[in-house]
Amino acid sequence: MHSLTARQWLVLALLTVVWGLNWPIMKMGVTGFPPLTFRFICLLIGTPVLGLGLWAMKVPFQIPKQHWRELLVLSIFNMFIWHALIILAVQYLSSGRSAILGYTMPIFSALIGAWVFKHQLAHRAWGGVAAAALGVVLLLWHELSNLSGKPIGVVLALIAASTWALGTQLLRRTSIPLPTLTLSFWMTAMTTVVMGLLSFVFEFERWQEPSATHWAAILYNAVLVFGFAHAAWFYLARSLPPVASTLSVMMIPILGVFSGAWALNEILHWQDWAAMALMVVSIASVLWPAKPAPTQD
Repeated sequence: MHSLTARQWLVLALLTVVWGLNWPIMKMGVTGFPPLTFRFICLLIGTPVLGLGLWAMKVPFQIPKQHWRELLVLSIFNMFIWHALIILAVQYLSSGRSAILGYTMPIFSALIGAWVFKHQLAHRAWGGVAAAALGVVLLLWHELSNLSGKPIGVVLALIAASTWALGTQLLRRTSIPLPTLTLSFWMTAMTTVVMGLLSFVFEFERWQEPSATHWAAILYNAVLVFGFAHAAWFYLARSLPPVASTLSVMMIPILGVFSGAWALNEILHWQDWAAMALMVVSIASVLWPAKPAPTQD
């Protein structure tokens, strides 16, 4: 098991708040507004914000030519597919349930790590994965009948989660010897181009002026999500083992569910509270310090 440093705990806490609150904000942002275009505008503003942060911290921008191919692969699985599919899924689902389905990612990540990369998990880690899976089932308890009528949203969210899980495993194993912020900037910049092309191809006829609510959601995403949260996540994903980094963010869908209930009047049930307890168990399973092995005299 892995113990977090004080810096990692701070980054994790801020990341949880920013990403957790963003689910109802995204729902408001795509209500009455083209979703791919919404994401593109967020990235278009957020990429320079992230770039200014790198410049202020004197983080290098240059990436040697031999690393661009691997960076493209990382971008495809960590950014391109996730951002395109999850923003489309948010259209069809409630904000809280979109967060839940998106954060099946740790379950996919554990399975991919075990089956594809032959990573042996401790029994306690598997217990955490099982707790997270049960928590997801409980959170979806009252949505199963509704989800059956919205298969597109469910499928999009699950594909997004599984590809993000693979991307997390690849990011942890990357051989690119550059700061995480450098990789984050260029992955974000490339995603901006991809989302711009998708927006033009599929939503050009629906382009419109954002309302005040849309602009508020766009600026939140641009500054806090793309200017901070993605870089923070990549930092955790590279510095922690895959299971520790993925299960450690399982409070985000919980915050998404409860913030959606508060902001959008989405109904809560006892299963939501039980799921919160299970998510805490899941996080503790990988982050709670293990007992030191007894020493022999």
